Amino acid sequence: MEQRRTLRLILYVFLLTFIAARVVVFLIMDRMMPDMYMHVKGTHVHHLNYGIFLLSGVGGYILVMRPSGWSHDLCTVIYAIGLALTFDEFGMWLHLGGPYWQRASFDAIVTISCLLALLAFSPDIRQWSKRRWQSAMVLGACLGIFCVLFANSLKHAQEKLSWKLQSIEATSPE
Repeated sequence: MEQRRTLRLILYVFLLTFIAARVVVFLIMDRMMPDMYMHVKGTHVHHLNYGIFLLSGVGGYILVMRPSGWSHDLCTVIYAIGLALTFDEFGMWLHLGGPYWQRASFDAIVTISCLLALLAFSPDIRQWSKRRWQSAMVLGACLGIFCVLFANSLKHAQEKLSWKLQSIEATSPE
């Protein structure tokens, strides 16, 4: 049961960090918030890098120290923040220099969120009855249909909003 609590905490912090990161980036790019980007010799350090350092540091700490109690919870929060910051810029893993809102980044966040939610909230699969398996198949088919419809609506929204996002990027301080 402790594992599910940890997974839920990762999910919640992951989603909050992703939302906060996106809001801050858009506010900075739209000049509604001061530029908080870190630059090293003229090079913008993306929050992807902060995430990698957080994941590396907390991963090493967990392996060596084997924390429990509040220190385990703190490691969980730091891990979730690092995971969100890293995958928020997943599109940059594939295409360096691309815009912040690349579809690949959004898809990565949705995929990881769904996986975390399944792990955190689904019952133990070894205890499933035949009826539960049947229900899961029907639910999976419905979810597949929903995903196709949702992807189409996102594509339509991107077509309608891409001009605004491109104009924000063109006038961003970087």
